[in-house]
Amino acid sequence: MTATTTGPGHGPADGDGTAPARAVVVGGGLAGITAALELADAGVRVTLLEGRPRLGGLAFSFRRGDLTIDNGQHVYLRCCTAYSSFLDRIDALHLAPLQDRLDVPVLDVGHPSGKPRLGRLRRTALPVPLHLAKSLATYPHLSLAERAAVGRAALALRGLDPQDPALDGTDFGGWLRRKGQSARTVEALWDLIGVATLNATAAESSLGLAAMVFKTALLTEPGAADIGWAHVPLGELHDTRARAALEAAGVRTRLRTRATGIARAADGTWQVGAETGPGTAEQLTADTVVLAVPQRETHALLPDGALDEPGRLLEIGTAPILNLHVVYDRQVLRQPFFAALGSPVQWVFDRTESSGLAAKGGHWEGCQYLAVSQSAAQDDIERPVAELRSRYLPELERLLPAARGAGVRDFFVTRERTATFAPTPGVGRRRPTARTNTPGLYLAGAWTATGWPATMEGAVRSGVHAAGAALSELGRPHVSPLREAV
Repeated sequence: MTATTTGPGHGPADGDGTAPARAVVVGGGLAGITAALELADAGVRVTLLEGRPRLGGLAFSFRRGDLTIDNGQHVYLRCCTAYSSFLDRIDALHLAPLQDRLDVPVLDVGHPSGKPRLGRLRRTALPVPLHLAKSLATYPHLSLAERAAVGRAALALRGLDPQDPALDGTDFGGWLRRKGQSARTVEALWDLIGVATLNATAAESSLGLAAMVFKTALLTEPGAADIGWAHVPLGELHDTRARAALEAAGVRTRLRTRATGIARAADGTWQVGAETGPGTAEQLTADTVVLAVPQRETHALLPDGALDEPGRLLEIGTAPILNLHVVYDRQVLRQPFFAALGSPVQWVFDRTESSGLAAKGGHWEGCQYLAVSQSAAQDDIERPVAELRSRYLPELERLLPAARGAGVRDFFVTRERTATFAPTPGVGRRRPTARTNTPGLYLAGAWTATGWPATMEGAVRSGVHAAGAALSELGRPHVSPLREAV
């Protein structure tokens, strides 16, 4: 069965009596949601197409028995102004609060004593770079000489321009070695932060992206690196509240609807093929199309001539993230999270409250749910669950003495094999801007040229960029809190 529609959305004509501009946004992740909201807020009639039965892209929740599980642990920083504004736009900022001040417990189980040794990375209220001086001076996981070398490297990093094309082609690990950083310093500091934010080790990261992360988070404002995370399931933010905001803005959101092709008609409008299943094809007409899907899917949908070198999209690699979920029969961790050294474990978060476990009685009474977040997980992403269990549960017992002898009520794994684009040296020249060669067609997604790595912040910024470019071409003003944040 084939149906044809005259355009997305419904609504009154523009103030001059002409029909309002129509847009189709393909993809319901953070980039697509943002682009749809920005266009709708400027008076454009928007239809948002998402192939999944939910919004949120790769930052979502699902049900497992009595619990609501996030597919992975997602955090943001105070410097992520676009994502903060996005949360505010969907009335969810209060559900993902920030720390008052950066404070990261770091446990090292590789100490010669064999006992976990606790250090902390935290800031004071002093101006940059003095806000981290006390923490660095007392950081027990580095020697005095290594701490001094970190200070010199940080000053050198502060002088770099992340937009310099030469930095894009240079690897961060090599730069750190040239700045006198030992292997231990890279492990205990640079990779501790970099792997979590870039989804790659220093050796596999572009210096341009690494410089952007460390300069923005640690070398601009004292509070820029304060950490925030959702205290409710991600689905409450990126699906439930986002969908309500889209509806209130007049966006027609269509789930379980896949874009099958786009083509420009002779009259300059766009024809977007869509289907909800076999034999359900239809065609949407739009003045503007935003492709807010991963790079390979974008490549498959692009019409000829839209990009000078469309094959470059396929050269943007991907990197996996693995999350291990453990429910203990008792409390084994008293901090909201910690990072680990000397262990394959990277970051561990307490998800007892957000999953709904804390409110459960009976079988779940007194239990604690921990999520172990493993970035740059190429070595583990395909390991069977039983092997991961035998590898990581003993490591958690090494890190958390209270876990020794505790019963494990549940253990399961979530895998995102293409969680982010790979921030490898040279990736910057492959990332396209929001604009294409074809009027009315725009790109969004964390993998586009936002200047940021593959983060929720980068995704939101890309949606703002795409909407802004579209509105400029349509001759409409782009004034919004999100645009101001970017």
